[in-house]
Amino acid sequence: MEKQRFQFKEMTAGVCYYPEHWPKEMWRDDLRRIREAGISVIRIAEFAWTIFEPVEGTFSFDFFDEFLAVAEEEGIKVIFGTPSATPPAWLTEKYPEVLNARKDGVLLRHGGRRHYNYNSPVYRKLTARIVEQLVRHYGQHPCLVGWQIDNELNCETSEFYSEADHAAFRSFLKEKYGTLNALNAAWGTVFWSETYTDWEQLHCPRPVINNGDNPHLMLDYRRFVSASCLSFAGMQAEIIRKYKKPGDFITTNGLFGDMDNHKLQQDSLDIYTYDSYPNFAFEIDRDPKHSKDLNDRKWTRNLTETRSVCPHFGIMEQQSGGGGWTSRMEMPAPRPGQLTLWAMQSVAQGADFISFFRWRTCAFGTEMYWHGILDYDGRDNRKLAEVKDFISKMKTLDPVCGAENAAGFALLKDYDNIFDSETDIWHRRIASASEKEIFAASELNHTPYNIVYMKEETELAELAAYKVLVYPHPFIMSEKRAEVLKQYVANGGTLIVGCRSGLKDMNGKCVMLPQPGLLQELTGTDVRDFTYTSPNEDDIYAVWDGGKIMTPVFNDVLTPLPGTEVLAAYGNGYYRGEAALTRHAYGKGQVLHLGSTFTREGFKELLAYAGALEPFREIVTAPEDVEVVLREKDGQRFLFVLNFMAEERTITLLRSGTLLYTGGTVQGEVTLPAFGTAVYQV
Repeated sequence: MEKQRFQFKEMTAGVCYYPEHWPKEMWRDDLRRIREAGISVIRIAEFAWTIFEPVEGTFSFDFFDEFLAVAEEEGIKVIFGTPSATPPAWLTEKYPEVLNARKDGVLLRHGGRRHYNYNSPVYRKLTARIVEQLVRHYGQHPCLVGWQIDNELNCETSEFYSEADHAAFRSFLKEKYGTLNALNAAWGTVFWSETYTDWEQLHCPRPVINNGDNPHLMLDYRRFVSASCLSFAGMQAEIIRKYKKPGDFITTNGLFGDMDNHKLQQDSLDIYTYDSYPNFAFEIDRDPKHSKDLNDRKWTRNLTETRSVCPHFGIMEQQSGGGGWTSRMEMPAPRPGQLTLWAMQSVAQGADFISFFRWRTCAFGTEMYWHGILDYDGRDNRKLAEVKDFISKMKTLDPVCGAENAAGFALLKDYDNIFDSETDIWHRRIASASEKEIFAASELNHTPYNIVYMKEETELAELAAYKVLVYPHPFIMSEKRAEVLKQYVANGGTLIVGCRSGLKDMNGKCVMLPQPGLLQELTGTDVRDFTYTSPNEDDIYAVWDGGKIMTPVFNDVLTPLPGTEVLAAYGNGYYRGEAALTRHAYGKGQVLHLGSTFTREGFKELLAYAGALEPFREIVTAPEDVEVVLREKDGQRFLFVLNFMAEERTITLLRSGTLLYTGGTVQGEVTLPAFGTAVYQV
């Protein structure tokens, strides 16, 4: 399946610039300095609706015409943002129905951003009009190389409760179910006398006692929010395609929840861009020194997720300074070296375009503490010097552009389970615990993974690219997904699953089958007893090959069916001695079933057992706190090593490699400085 229609052909640097924030006399000097720093692309205009349409139906292009003329003279290319994230005051005052609302129906008024709703017919009409005006006017401009739809779709909130949303939700449900009888059956509305007898009785979630929302309604609501967002973006993409130049790309910047980002990319975008702010890990009200917290290194999870949407993506906003609004969020400035480290983290995970946020720090407004490369005084500073140094390093990585990321295994996910876990706290606690620990095990043991999203149309070939698949807790399982998993294992693959697998159907209802439901043929296990681990008892563990692995949060007590081997048994609890981990041969492959959530130590043992641990161990050895990534292209291999610590670290290259930054040949021990990075062709 085609995942992207545009790909950068060389490593490209950009920056976000807001000409409306600065006197016109500053533009040329700013653009000259931007170009001299090695930056060739700027993003503009995504919050400028009022400038283009100061009063309803009156359009003005003079301001940005003048700016683009300067950009063209200075040799700067432009990504143009559609301004639908910030509707003007005249619009929201005249048409309050365009506003989003709280769950209790109170409108969210003008004054922030992203305060509109996707389903208002008025807002869709006015958005379509401004987008068409802009693309008709600027679509053939020689400066432009791309278009950004809106800004951070579903950021700030992914909940919508306007009257337009209630009406659109009813239409969504009518199309999906056809009849109220079918809807009532799918949602189990006989429970608590929730049965609906008229479509007008149906609403988006509203305040209910004890937050006791019907979980099946909530699952469909999150699917509805995703569909609404994709429809809004698709409307804009269709207009842009009518008028843009051939070769100019369409993108948006994410990654946010309650949205099928893969379908958004497939249907509407040419390339996906992510906004990467690793400094959130050091936000003042957090505890970054927690012994098991990977801090800024955790952003590799988000970048890996982005790569699953678009293998060769871009970064529209790469952190360059300390961050925060006047109303919330307080982050320290990046320490010397961290700006380069975080940008190279993005490149390592598949980004071929890095655009820093922002060139100048704004001196006013809610984000006046969200610092850019330059501070308020505009003088050269250490951040600018580091940006220049990073770009000089980035330019040596042109051979890496378009390279694929090597992976020790694939993590399987799907939107049905993600949406379900956002409502079902049992699901969320279990899934969240495991995903954090799987990532930690991956990072600390230098075993990167790719993410594959399961869909009803997923085919064997997509899964067969990996020797090991991990589907941690697929509460929701369909017959089609179970069937392709059977094909994968039968053809020689290893599948690892955890507790609560196969518990629900596609409506989020618990299946009346022996657990793990549709997966039982694969796992060769029967779950007759299960429980949360109790805080009143000792930590539960299992004994595997003479050692202990912890089995926290939730335990399925596994009964092996004929032909299934017990690898580990619980070492304590009332189910002491019962199976905690099993192996079932299926065709040419095997299924490992863990009756618990995953821990970093236990998952390391599972990877070793499956033969997937440390796939680059013949190339490099490195301490746990150095990230190791390998990208491959045309038979060439590029090794990234990133030191996330404030002290130097030593790695050992076990074979000769070329340091791309300098062209020098390196082998043996190499010392990385604090927050240091290196990229080798090996």
